[in-house]
Amino acid sequence: RPESIYNQLLKMVLHLQWLEKKHFIQLSDQRQQLEEEKHTQSICEQEDYLDHLICKMVNVLQSGATSGLECQVYLPYLDSRDGVRSGQKAKVLQLSDFEPAFFSHNLSNHGADICFVTLKVLDYNAYQGDKFHEDKNTLGFINLGTSEKLCIDLMIERLCQSDMNHIEDALQQNPDWKGQSEEVAQFLTYYCRAPARLDPENVVVLNGCCFVFSVLAMVLCDPREGFLVPSPFYGGFAFSSGLYAKVELIPVHLESEITEANTCPFQLTMDKLEQTLLEAKSKGERIRGLMLTNPQNPLGDIYSQDSLIEYEFAKKYNLHAIIDEIYLLSVFDESITFHSVLSRASLPDPLRTQAIRGTGKDFLSGFHFDALYTHNREVASAVGSFGYLHSISGINQHKLSQLLHDREWINKVYLLTNHSWLWNAHRYITNKLKELKILFLYCGADLCIWINLKKDLDPCTFEERLLHHCFLDNKLILSCGKTYICEETGCFCLIFAEIKLAMLQFCQVLQDQKQSWIEKQLENTIKE
Repeated sequence: RPESIYNQLLKMVLHLQWLEKKHFIQLSDQRQQLEEEKHTQSICEQEDYLDHLICKMVNVLQSGATSGLECQVYLPYLDSRDGVRSGQKAKVLQLSDFEPAFFSHNLSNHGADICFVTLKVLDYNAYQGDKFHEDKNTLGFINLGTSEKLCIDLMIERLCQSDMNHIEDALQQNPDWKGQSEEVAQFLTYYCRAPARLDPENVVVLNGCCFVFSVLAMVLCDPREGFLVPSPFYGGFAFSSGLYAKVELIPVHLESEITEANTCPFQLTMDKLEQTLLEAKSKGERIRGLMLTNPQNPLGDIYSQDSLIEYEFAKKYNLHAIIDEIYLLSVFDESITFHSVLSRASLPDPLRTQAIRGTGKDFLSGFHFDALYTHNREVASAVGSFGYLHSISGINQHKLSQLLHDREWINKVYLLTNHSWLWNAHRYITNKLKELKILFLYCGADLCIWINLKKDLDPCTFEERLLHHCFLDNKLILSCGKTYICEETGCFCLIFAEIKLAMLQFCQVLQDQKQSWIEKQLENTIKE
């Protein structure tokens, strides 16, 4: 099949998807003319089903499948009395008792699921093929959706020093599966402020934080079992857990609204954990652990040293507690003190407490050098077996070993400069957000700011995706709240990247959106 025809067909289907969204938004604008509110709900549900179907069509084209594909889809129908009938499945286009899915004679069911999951990274693929460059590509995509350091000049300078360029025969052969466990143990002991020297035998090094989590999911869970995860949470965990292990992530939804029971935004409590666990069990789901990130991604919150709610909950219900500390050294507000799980002298259940630590956010994402620390030798042995497939090259291991060992450079040069840059970037962005009267969650850590654009989305409750496409049309990649499994409408995650230029385009998109809404209101007034 000629590539030009394939690309043209793909663009046509993407355009069809856009037209379909626009159509249902127009229907929603007219919802006041409907006699009953349930008709509007029917429209919204139909839009979701059709959007789901067209996404599958795009996925088929994107995967290049040419034959053997069949489609089974449920579509709701609008009834003049009942809308979408409550408690019943919609009419079926083909006789089937399965959930909506496409499958291939060339792939397993899991393989087909993986193809569908890859739809989530299409924006990132577009960015990779058309990156912004201040000289070579000024009209390219600016990525505000991926947490990556831009303080790379210092890192390049350090990597070019003579001790990094050492190459010997051993480094060109198959690497040690366990990686630089001795150096990593020393690094964690120092920067996590561990009360005693951490044991290198409890360290497993693999190529990627998400893969460390995926392996943990595989060795701790059977397929279709799951972890509780406070949401919003990093969508990459859902992507990787489904990609490898088919492990379910059950969100513990947190609310931003402050109430008597919810004394601060996105507060995690024992009641919320237990309620979600009870609901999961009532549906026949088996929960094996609790997944946390600290500092929290994408909110930037830091769990208090005095709070043991999460660990006590895990201990009470015999669950593993997995703590991802990939932003350990990205706490830039000096008034905030971060306490690693490895700094605790004791834990309710140390054998079920697993800590993940990576270099992708604090140093350089391209290293893919990430580690698990566990007191459970059985878990360490099982996870360590995956080093056969996912170990790090000997040359990269040498470079990381030299870097992690150079604490004087890390403390006196890199971290000082990087924290200063993060603080200035955070202050610049938050000042702009205040000028625009955009609500945001203050944080002193992480590489992103959680913002709420709900006022720019009214009156359409599902217009979040349209605004997301408006940003894409203006070559800005942002992650919307749905990406982080967030229940609240209108939330976006804003990454510190290409700040000044990106904020100019960000403001322009919101201004255009506001102007479009004003014009729409005027048109409606004239018609009336």
